[in-house]
Amino acid sequence: MTAEGGEGMLLGRQTGVVDSYAPQLLYPIPRASGREHIGCTSPLPFYGTDLWHAYEMSWLDGQGKPVVRVGRILVPAGSPNMVESKSFKLYLNSLNNTRFASEEEVIALIRRDIAAVVGTEIGLDLFAVNDKVLAGAAPAGQCLDDLPVTVADTEPSADMLELDSGAGREEQLSSHLLRSLCPVTSQPDWATVWVHYRGAPLKHESLLRYIIAYRRHQEFHEQCVERMFCDLQRRIEPEFLHIQAFYTRRGGLDINPFRSTDPDARPLPRLNRQ
Repeated sequence: MTAEGGEGMLLGRQTGVVDSYAPQLLYPIPRASGREHIGCTSPLPFYGTDLWHAYEMSWLDGQGKPVVRVGRILVPAGSPNMVESKSFKLYLNSLNNTRFASEEEVIALIRRDIAAVVGTEIGLDLFAVNDKVLAGAAPAGQCLDDLPVTVADTEPSADMLELDSGAGREEQLSSHLLRSLCPVTSQPDWATVWVHYRGAPLKHESLLRYIIAYRRHQEFHEQCVERMFCDLQRRIEPEFLHIQAFYTRRGGLDINPFRSTDPDARPLPRLNRQ
């Protein structure tokens, strides 16, 4: 299995246009390496999925006329691998001038190719570009961004999360101030993060400082969210915990990792910001 940042990864490299179907472009990133860094080993402490939106999907119908769709892809968090985003973009682009007899044929092909890379079955739905299901929403609960906080230049740590006085509580909190860095290119990735929990009460200022601490932190989107989940779980010992990050799109793709203590919980749809 190819390793994170290993030979064959296209991220951070100049690449030419691929104009014919090329499933070999898809690049797997093993999840185990990132999880080892946060002490997250089997059995996993969470369930969830990586929700992707692909805004630049196109192929040709049987008469050579372009078809354009927006894709919604669901990759289970329990899969052995993630798919590297640039390789995914280039793979989708390789379909642009390929003829297909039906949309069902396209769906079956993409599902097969992505499943082969991530190591498990995936979900895929295609939508017309003006479908109402793609409308953005606002995160539920309280936004923390206006809280006055003093921020130190430090790496995120569970020790930054402080507990408030009083009994446990349930609340939904969000921030638009999440920024992390790609571990390969060091380029910034921007996101909104949403947390819903019932457990020991968090001091809101400490959670905001913790989120801001990711500003120079280098990890893939999915790894950042799993780190957040594990740190929050250790501090608040929740009855339940849901966390999702809504990263803005890059290369026509956005990634929205969702992790939860509930195996039946489902990720939220895209936000207005995306």
